[in-house]
Amino acid sequence: MATELPPLNALRAFEAVARLGSLKRAADELNVTHGAISRQLRTLEETLGVALLQKEGRGVKLTDTGRRLGEASGEAFAKLRGACDELRRDTAEAPFVLGCPGSLLARWFIPRLDRLNRDLPELRLQLSASEGELDPRRPGLDATLWYAEPPWPADMQVFELDAERIGPVLSPHHPRCAALRALPAAALLDEPLLHPASRPQAWPSWAQQQGLEPARLRLGQSFEHLYFLLEAALAGLGVAIAPQQLVADDLASGRLLAPWGFVETSARLALWVPTRRVGRRAERLAEWLRAELHEARPSPG
Repeated sequence: MATELPPLNALRAFEAVARLGSLKRAADELNVTHGAISRQLRTLEETLGVALLQKEGRGVKLTDTGRRLGEASGEAFAKLRGACDELRRDTAEAPFVLGCPGSLLARWFIPRLDRLNRDLPELRLQLSASEGELDPRRPGLDATLWYAEPPWPADMQVFELDAERIGPVLSPHHPRCAALRALPAAALLDEPLLHPASRPQAWPSWAQQQGLEPARLRLGQSFEHLYFLLEAALAGLGVAIAPQQLVADDLASGRLLAPWGFVETSARLALWVPTRRVGRRAERLAEWLRAELHEARPSPG
């Protein structure tokens, strides 16, 4: 036989006190009086037959029993708040929130944003940029667009969009551009190479696929973010390595050149959607992204 829960208003008051550490702050959050919070706490203690709080100076602190209930009620109310937030965002009026690394957002996504909004007006896309490791399970996100390697987690619907291809790029303003373009890939072993601190294996992986010895690479200036790395390459400061998708527009305009082409890695550019959030809007976004990525592949240059 199921055990009856204590009054939910009393549990809600206690959860707020346990989380905020103060009766006053709990009362302010729940928009009730200090006395109302105190009455709900007494009701809860009488219902359970245990002491949940004890006085400490002018305030209160949780007893051992109170800490146990505080942890359990905190998790339960957090899940309820998250579920309610998702239900609100499921309405037609709610925006679709997409997480994306800042470099990918700036160099590939934003130049295509106007076209996406015209093609998918019902999406009402809202972008959330991040650098470093993304968490596709972060509350408030409907989906995440990023490079990652399989296998894919069971709690995610992963729409694979395109293989990652990386390669060296340089600006026509590079002092040795004309000479380097005429040489094979092995010539880069004598160049101080710009490299991303977040992808230390990028250059070695490329070199290995070219039949070159990674240990012979000369790594020069390091950049924390890929966006800054490519800005340095555009300024003619050196040869950088980058995913083809992020330099597609620069290659098409001639601002960057890729004389040695690109090699495929094990990573995939993919749209990650929590399984519970999969719907028509996510599917249509994945279809649009896949078509956009495959519509026109830039030539290396």
